[in-house]
Amino acid sequence: MNARWDEGGGSRPTSSFDFDNDETMVMRALPQNIDPPHMSRAEARKQREARNKRAKRGKKVGVLALLVLVIAVLGVGAYGALWYMDRNKAAEDFAGPGGAPVVIQINSGETASEIGATLEAKNVVASSAAFYNAAIANPSEIQKVQPGFYQVPVQSSAASALDTLVAPDSRVGSVVIAEGRQLHDSSDAQTGSLKKGIYNLISEASCVGPVSAQKCISTDELNTAGASSDLASLGVPDWAMSSVKSVPDKDRQLEGLIAASSWDFDPTATPTEILRALVEGSAAKYEATGILTAGSGVGMSPYQLLVAASLVEREALPGDMAKVARVIVNRLAVDQPLQFDSTVNYSLDTTEVATTDADRERVTPWNTYAMPGLPATPIASPSIDALKAVESPADGDWLYFVTINKEGQTLFTKSYEEHLANIELAQQSGILDSGR
Repeated sequence: MNARWDEGGGSRPTSSFDFDNDETMVMRALPQNIDPPHMSRAEARKQREARNKRAKRGKKVGVLALLVLVIAVLGVGAYGALWYMDRNKAAEDFAGPGGAPVVIQINSGETASEIGATLEAKNVVASSAAFYNAAIANPSEIQKVQPGFYQVPVQSSAASALDTLVAPDSRVGSVVIAEGRQLHDSSDAQTGSLKKGIYNLISEASCVGPVSAQKCISTDELNTAGASSDLASLGVPDWAMSSVKSVPDKDRQLEGLIAASSWDFDPTATPTEILRALVEGSAAKYEATGILTAGSGVGMSPYQLLVAASLVEREALPGDMAKVARVIVNRLAVDQPLQFDSTVNYSLDTTEVATTDADRERVTPWNTYAMPGLPATPIASPSIDALKAVESPADGDWLYFVTINKEGQTLFTKSYEEHLANIELAQQSGILDSGR
């Protein structure tokens, strides 16, 4: 094998060996850093230093990129580990049976996962995912769960917690206030039956704890809270504030301010907090009807509209509400006493449609036989329909009306003579017979 040098000028270069096709070994020059011609040693040194700095920066950038990549990989790994551990944790479930009940709230529109999170936070279930799994396994059951407050035993199994939520007796703080209901109890003169007042209904709905040791807010506690002079703490709206301040009987100052409706309240709250929640919610319902401005058409303030609506509620069937509202407006316009038996009954413990002469002669802040104008407060919780009737009464010149039979037929007239004749019809039907 013959060796030869590649042609090249100058001093012998550093070389490497290779073989060409005829197996002749060839020395090939390796690349070298050669200073440009006509360059001083100082300039060459500066260029070499610059090249070295660039090389070092390149190494640093590479190391930094590698470090970022390592951190990213570690982060993904840590997230994956946490996800895996959380998934394992989500499978945790109490074996049961549960312990003492606690009160939880379910809001409108909440999902099974959100309900599960609430239950987990209250130590009712071991994990929200366990409850979610129970809900998925029982879709018909979870659909029965309604917004509201429930008492559920702590450390229940997820399936047991779901069963409790759909059980009727687990619902607490739920009260239905019917149209025409009053704050306090009253009894019927004809039958002697008790008509529970709003405070009594709230008291019953406030009971929590095991059956053997239930705790309830008493009607006396609610009455005391409702008679407080701190009206702001009770949620009394601005449009009713001045009128409520002047109510002569503080026990009755919230009359009519709790609307007829279905309500949910936190039974673990204080009496004042419960009443505030109901009064504020009711004010919103009333204001949605236009109560703040509708009175200008009939010459009444918002609170007076509420008072008049309570009279309509107690005096009229739904089909006659707008007509009765017109009678009220017409009588107030000519300063004629309203003379409603419902206002006489309001301050009596025993009530009936008919009232006695003695009852009508009693002077009270509510008896519209004994004074002109509207009563001092509403005499009951009016329906929204009754309120709307007062805000937009029917057209008519009526000043009198009377219900003439037990079917509720009511006759309206402007003539007092016709009204007396209508009263005779009512007496003949027995509707005005007294039980006292």
